[in-house]
Amino acid sequence: MDFHGDKPIYLQIADVFCDSILSGSLKADERIPSVREYGADIGVNPNTVMRVYEKLTADGIIYNKRGIGYFVSQEAREKILDTQRAEFLAKEVPAIRRRLELLGLDANIFNQK
Repeated sequence: MDFHGDKPIYLQIADVFCDSILSGSLKADERIPSVREYGADIGVNPNTVMRVYEKLTADGIIYNKRGIGYFVSQEAREKILDTQRAEFLAKEVPAIRRRLELLGLDANIFNQK
């Protein structure tokens, strides 16, 4: 896995899980790799993976069945969509609008065929 410096590694790993859920690679109630197994697979410390799993659990994306492992929650896809849509609208859309204005373009450019 390639990491970049603009975001903490554990958040980059969480993003990979979320993208896998959105793409359908991971489905509701599907078991995900153990902390140690996943850490070894991607070459990071298990503590980093544990931090990812704790974040995803707190966000309601995955859940833990004690003694069995972690699984994708039923509501994971919708929660991820809600969060990412809100982030996109709050962070990226304003930047796109500013850039359109600077370039003298109208937002209706996206409606042209």
